[in-house]
Amino acid sequence: MSTMEIRIFGDPVLRQRAHEVEDFDGSLAQLAADMFDTMRAAEGVGLAANQVGVLKRLFTWEVVTETPEGDLVPEGSAIVNPVLHASSEEIQDGDEGCLSFPGLFYPVQRPLTVEVAYQDLGGAAHEVTLEGFLARVWLHEMDHLNGILFIDHLAKHDKQAALKAMRERDQPAPPRPGSLLLGRGD
Repeated sequence: MSTMEIRIFGDPVLRQRAHEVEDFDGSLAQLAADMFDTMRAAEGVGLAANQVGVLKRLFTWEVVTETPEGDLVPEGSAIVNPVLHASSEEIQDGDEGCLSFPGLFYPVQRPLTVEVAYQDLGGAAHEVTLEGFLARVWLHEMDHLNGILFIDHLAKHDKQAALKAMRERDQPAPPRPGSLLLGRGD
């Protein structure tokens, strides 16, 4: 298992647009495998290459679905160079989180149905129509590839709360009364 560091909000790579993948080689397959390991270790359902500091139009996704027999089966893949072809006017509401915003979840409106063209790790072209949760996952990851974060879709008060939570997360804990502060150059 090879995990990568997930970039946290504030890292400039999260706001950059990823570049089209042109080389469908072993290094792309290895990157996707490492991203799957990273996504699973972080208990996420999607991970864009930007989130691990790589500016390639690649994301991984995986959800667990239940078969008619009651078995739980993982379903997912690596998606290369996705292009949104169409989205429904019908909207779905739902909470979203992001591995680059650990522990934060806010309501986000997304189209209920989308049509996406993409390539697989071998370069073969595909088109898919997605609905509901899968449409949400793919749109979230495609946003990452364009430097767009889920907070950009939030209501103003939710965005302010998310930014405040991330600022507070980065602050060192205040010293406890009676503790010794070292390295202050007193």
